[in-house]
Amino acid sequence: MQRLLFPPLKAVMGSPCLRVLIPGAAPRTQCGCSCGIRRPLRPGQYSTISEVALQPGRGTVSQPSKAAERVVGRWLLVCSGTVAGAVILGGVTRLTESGLSMVDWHLIKGMKPPTSQEEWEAEFQKYQQFPEFKILNHDMTLAEFKFIWYMEYSHRMWGRLVGLAYILPAAYFWRKGWLTHGLKGRVLALCGLVCFQGLLGWYMVKSGLAEKPDSHDIPRVSQYRLAAHLGSALVLYCASLWTSFSLLLPQHKLPETRQLLRLRRFAHGTAGLVFLTALSGAFVAGLDAGLVYNSFPKMGESWIPEDLFTFSPLLRNVFENPTTVQFDHRILGITSVAAITALYFLSRRIPLPRRTKIAAVTLLALAYTQVGLGISTLLMYVPTPLAATHQSGSLAVLSVALWLMSELRRVPK
Repeated sequence: MQRLLFPPLKAVMGSPCLRVLIPGAAPRTQCGCSCGIRRPLRPGQYSTISEVALQPGRGTVSQPSKAAERVVGRWLLVCSGTVAGAVILGGVTRLTESGLSMVDWHLIKGMKPPTSQEEWEAEFQKYQQFPEFKILNHDMTLAEFKFIWYMEYSHRMWGRLVGLAYILPAAYFWRKGWLTHGLKGRVLALCGLVCFQGLLGWYMVKSGLAEKPDSHDIPRVSQYRLAAHLGSALVLYCASLWTSFSLLLPQHKLPETRQLLRLRRFAHGTAGLVFLTALSGAFVAGLDAGLVYNSFPKMGESWIPEDLFTFSPLLRNVFENPTTVQFDHRILGITSVAAITALYFLSRRIPLPRRTKIAAVTLLALAYTQVGLGISTLLMYVPTPLAATHQSGSLAVLSVALWLMSELRRVPK
């Protein structure tokens, strides 16, 4: 790629007949030096010296080629995939109650797992000093401990892989000059968010390791910190995927009609609603709210349960009452499906490109599949494989919602 953007300049700069080539230039004749014959460039083809250098007051700053933009776009697409893997693995770690098995955190030292019987016993003894073992797992064997330890270990190691997937290629692309000025700011923000995400994960785990003598509940991480951890991961995922779409998917030149503007706004609102529904799942997981009312469409024998607002002040119920948290998640899920359905029918009233229509149909199909998974998970008392599939489905719905938003984005003038 560097050769495409920067041909061997020594021969050109050393030539007495140096010219700045621009698109549409007239053919050159043989000049008797090593430059040879220059043919006219095709329309849209860039010269050896970037056209930016020809503008008044600008230095000779080269602009990334379209091929470089595609490479960066594919890199961000892979990065978003690694973040999705971390979210899914984190959900499985939570479902198997493995998140509190590693009671300390070291960036480098923590990468080496125990290898001998003595090391495993020492690790198990550290775990036995904390509330989860004393209250919930006091009869756990070493073999059972190894399973939950490896679950948490795999999640942490995957997080380190995500960090490397962002930071190392970002440094390479920055050095090669393949990032535009605006893209540099985005990449810096993404790399910073990756580092923040790791610190936030340990901050979340610490809340589950603390002794709570006044509490009779089972040890678990704070649902607020869990929601912050998941929320930052979703922001990282969405930002990476959106930037990737903007670099890889060519924009459609759609007529800016009132109907298109309404559809675009509705698509943005629907994507925000899907994001909020996925985030509310963190409170469901943090409070084990999926186990309080395992019936649908009613919650027990009534549409609105009696213990919906038992906490005081009233706002505490939204974040700390398992019944209210499950009720809110149901309402958000139903509202999201209704909004996606309305979005689909709105899209059918406008002539749209084939790729955009495929995105709308895919979003509708995934939304109803996700509802089916959610209801099945609830009725079957949250089996781990089904619950993990339901959590993965939320990422799929969010991804296609972003894809549809990208299809409808405005073409810059």
